[in-house]
Amino acid sequence: MTTQGTNLDQWYDHYADRTAGLAASEVRALFAVASRPEVVSLAGGMPFVSALPKELVSGAMERVMRDSGPAALQYGSGQGLPQLREQILEVMALEGIRAGVDEIVVTTGSQHALELITKLFIDPGDVVLAEAPSYVTALTVFKSFQAEVAHVVMDEFGLVPQALRETIARVRAEGKPIKFLYTIPTFSNPAGVTLTWERRLEILEICRSNDILVLEDNPYGLLYFDGQPPHAMRSVEDDGVIYLGTFSKTLAPGFRVGWALAPHAIREKIILANEAAVLSPSSFTQYVIHEYLSEADWKGQINTFRGVYRERRDAMLTALDDYLPDLSWTNPTGGFYVWVTLPENLDSKSMLPRAVKELVAYTPGTAFYADGSGRNKIRLSFCYPTPDFIREGIRRLSTVINGELELLTTFSQTAPLPVVRPETSVINPPANLS
Repeated sequence: MTTQGTNLDQWYDHYADRTAGLAASEVRALFAVASRPEVVSLAGGMPFVSALPKELVSGAMERVMRDSGPAALQYGSGQGLPQLREQILEVMALEGIRAGVDEIVVTTGSQHALELITKLFIDPGDVVLAEAPSYVTALTVFKSFQAEVAHVVMDEFGLVPQALRETIARVRAEGKPIKFLYTIPTFSNPAGVTLTWERRLEILEICRSNDILVLEDNPYGLLYFDGQPPHAMRSVEDDGVIYLGTFSKTLAPGFRVGWALAPHAIREKIILANEAAVLSPSSFTQYVIHEYLSEADWKGQINTFRGVYRERRDAMLTALDDYLPDLSWTNPTGGFYVWVTLPENLDSKSMLPRAVKELVAYTPGTAFYADGSGRNKIRLSFCYPTPDFIREGIRRLSTVINGELELLTTFSQTAPLPVVRPETSVINPPANLS
């Protein structure tokens, strides 16, 4: 690297150029603060795993060790446990996907699959098309492989097809290669919106006609509240879509088991890349999930999660309407997130320290744009706190936002902005709230 180093790291000049793209995620950086017991965290997208009965998991572990212990504790296949891949077909069938067991590669969470695919396709300077806003850690992965991210506008119906056409034309006019479109079409992170079926078909046709691969990331698709969402894009397009799935949101993230469903030639390369990276995904956790899916009412458990998250979504939307009615936000029909728009002259990133001082945490909108946009946006997660603490968190947030607006009104010549007065707090978070 040509950049001058620092004597705090004697190996600074030895790092590869691509390490310049490694930076702490704004979401991860919040976890240390948000885990303080007195802070109401609306920041991290942590599943409420306490809704998963412990005996379901402990029973599966005991049966695995009793019946398959030596195999579960051994190295496994770089493609994943065959019997688990059979069950993954059943999971994906709920979203209209038909595939074969050999088309699936099990990975160490879908995040690992995302990194493997990026490694396979991206050379420095290549372009990834991504929604605006987009998943923060995906942007980190793309940056770490020196990709350029070209954002495509979204609205309340998801990715805008005409904006996609215009972005493709602009990037190609600049002479830059586009490697794939990255999208979370169902209950997107962070916006919480869902791409309509008509737009799914149109976007697939745009990508097909422009020879652009679609990377469909689907962590939340089964966590719907108000009716089943459209089928996955992969359900109608085999060769042009790589589909990423995970058990992190519908079971538990601690297992770190996800998968990729990919066209044949790509799948073979993913297996090789998987073996090069981790040799094989964890045999033990794959056996445990296989046992869980074999013996437990896993569909009923997903329905339980839906009920938990629906109640918390409702609590958040009600609290926003009560405490911050002059703002605007998305109305998710599933998933984990609400995307809030602040007045144009507020900066969510610079406002965050004051929010933490008021004992509430959120994720600034800038985390979800490669170019630093989104300063007047915030992502609120309703998946982890209880409804009462969600309401208290929104009340505290209203104190912060109103305080910022009062300061702006006091020290500017603009007309006074609306202020919403919060009620008195009647909740003290318990020691285990994060």
